[in-house]
Amino acid sequence: MVTFSEAQLMAWVSPIFWPFLRVLAVFGSAPIFSSRSVPTRTKVGLALVIALCLQPGLPPQQVISLNGPGAFGAAVQQVAIGLAIGLAVRIVFAAVEMAGEIIGLQMGLNFSGFFDPTTNAQTSATGRFFGNMSMMLFVVLNGHLMLVQAVQASFTTFPIGGHALESLRTLRLHELGAIIFTYGLWIALPMIGMLLFVNVALGIISRIAPQMNVFAIGFPLTLSVGLIGIAITLPLLDGPVMGLMRVVSETFVGR
Repeated sequence: MVTFSEAQLMAWVSPIFWPFLRVLAVFGSAPIFSSRSVPTRTKVGLALVIALCLQPGLPPQQVISLNGPGAFGAAVQQVAIGLAIGLAVRIVFAAVEMAGEIIGLQMGLNFSGFFDPTTNAQTSATGRFFGNMSMMLFVVLNGHLMLVQAVQASFTTFPIGGHALESLRTLRLHELGAIIFTYGLWIALPMIGMLLFVNVALGIISRIAPQMNVFAIGFPLTLSVGLIGIAITLPLLDGPVMGLMRVVSETFVGR
């Protein structure tokens, strides 16, 4: 009769379970994967498959028993690091959506806000449009592969068994918040300049011809110019998205 000791079972299960827990936490917070349209069973199954596929590329990790004294701390560490990776990737989408909100404000479309059930927040039409564009660019530019690469690199930077708070302090995720405003304004800057020129021109027209109803022609004009500007600048959106993905990748991959 073949028998196995608890140490042997933990030596087999531990290298798979802790990466599985970290990947599952990533899928719980990263965009696209955390969407309500993705079934929970799909997330769990995909996390298990990725954890198995990562085994050849992972450095030797500490074996922590699932019922040992360090199991709870290791579980907290995996969940914290996984959520941090997902939050960092979400910054890519937040910066592009912020650019869409700024452009919508300049175009006068922010009054057409609606409740987005996927994010549980109020959003505008332009913000949702730019969010969908960033989602498609993320997949086309192999952002999902970058996410898996970041998870693999995190086991070298933050091995299993470390302190969760120390790992989060090393990441310094609070500094990534400034990237949202930096890249958001960078993406929206051409449209801001274009619509500012239109508004200045309308102001000059209202001074030259006060009898002209500027409010009647102002909204259709800014809306038309805004739509034309979006069509012109949209092909250039891949540059900022790739820059954001590079910043997120360097946070965990280190290159």
